[in-house]
Amino acid sequence: MRIDLHSHSSVSDGTDAPAAVVEHAVAAGVDVLALTDHDTTAGIAEAAAHLPPGFTLVPGIELSCAHRGSSVHLLGYLFDPDDPELTAELRRVRDDRVVRARTMVERLRDLGVPVTWDRVRAIAGDVDGRDVVGRPHIARALVEAGAAEDVQDAFDRWIGSGKPAHVTRYALDPVRAVRLVRAAGGVCVLAHPARGEGELTRAVPDELVERMAEAGLNGIEADHPSHDEAERAHWRRRAAELGLVVTGSSDDHGELTGRRLGCSTTDPDAYAALVAQATGAAPYTG
Repeated sequence: MRIDLHSHSSVSDGTDAPAAVVEHAVAAGVDVLALTDHDTTAGIAEAAAHLPPGFTLVPGIELSCAHRGSSVHLLGYLFDPDDPELTAELRRVRDDRVVRARTMVERLRDLGVPVTWDRVRAIAGDVDGRDVVGRPHIARALVEAGAAEDVQDAFDRWIGSGKPAHVTRYALDPVRAVRLVRAAGGVCVLAHPARGEGELTRAVPDELVERMAEAGLNGIEADHPSHDEAERAHWRRRAAELGLVVTGSSDDHGELTGRRLGCSTTDPDAYAALVAQATGAAPYTG
């Protein structure tokens, strides 16, 4: 059984609609897929409506967190999507994401870069009439305008941390995020801990991981495309020391990442351990 517990659709910063993500996962030989869009579960219903027989969808989310100025991402699975406290925090994060994106576009315009808000919104699309703009959409607009060679160059030159058009935004404290997901009946996994905000050099500090584990963290995504073998070994060791499961995932964003669903996978026993600890929701099976 091939299990991929981290993927994105066009309801956040992926390029493919939720139904298409499922289609690509099936074509890649994936049997179990978690859809984990940034700070939203808006794509789950569409994905669940397009499952072929025997294919399993795990409802999830990737929560935007921050620790001492650095980005930390938390994957949440199988939580109650109507939990009031978690829902309120997600609304605050999403609203601030749009404010941040508009401000970044304004900064780019002030810097003489020909990127417009209307074009960025058109690239992003919307979900149920709501803007879902994120930095990858701005990056694609920068590439389209000839201000960057590719998405990574757009981050490196314009909108990455410390770059001319970068704007900080509201993000959850990682320990509080773990507690919110667990209180909503979900389970959570630290995403790509050796990867920072677009760089591979800033790992999540061990002391923070330990505090997250004490708060109820269930696992660590050690097997991620951005991790080299030494990083994978380090985070597998830390997971064992803390009594956490190890997961593997593609973190696929459609065209932006070369449609790599299933390139890293989770062991079935680790997946079963996560599902067994969740009480907020259940996986969908076609």
